[in-house]
Amino acid sequence: MATMIDRPLRPHLRGLYAITDARETKPSTIAHAVEQALHGGASIIQFRDKSCDHPRRLRTAQTLRELTQQHHALLIINDDVALAATCNADGVHIGQHDTELRAARSQLGPQAIIGISCYNRFELAQQAAASGANYVAFGRFFPSKTKPDAVPANLDLIRKAKQELDIPVVAIGGITVKNAAPLLAAGADMLAVINDLFGQADIRTAAQQYQTLMAFT
Repeated sequence: MATMIDRPLRPHLRGLYAITDARETKPSTIAHAVEQALHGGASIIQFRDKSCDHPRRLRTAQTLRELTQQHHALLIINDDVALAATCNADGVHIGQHDTELRAARSQLGPQAIIGISCYNRFELAQQAAASGANYVAFGRFFPSKTKPDAVPANLDLIRKAKQELDIPVVAIGGITVKNAAPLLAAGADMLAVINDLFGQADIRTAAQQYQTLMAFT
């Protein structure tokens, strides 16, 4: 088994994990949308922007960093370790490759939060946990507008991870307030949501609905 590297305890890795997406959060409105999600109780914001406009991405990340700090929330950068370091984000979310994780940890330091996508493969979650990941993400659990071709995952992955791993679990993929309860019952610590949050006319209320659901599940 791989030797554990430093991984600080993160008891606040729980709750609504809001992911921005270019189709739902335009550059001109992303700050307002994220602020509304934070007002509604989102505890983690993931900035996901695959564009090549690096100056704009940095400006946006810095703005989101300020907002998350004001609301005592976390900012995670999707798949860009350099951007996470530059904007002083709380961490990064990356793919499953072990070498990527170790490189990210080396660049961001022991206090950074590093999350790993594990899709529907428990062995990837085992590897990630052993290599020092702070959380693992499984999904998609439902049909997803953002990634319609993503592989399906089942609730047993969450249950197994909660039994055998010592790190939090994120559920992602087509999650709505109406279908999220079984994920929470299986043990998901965080619900990663895009469309059912940022695609709503009232983002703040949508976030509050998730907070209510998670408080009573």
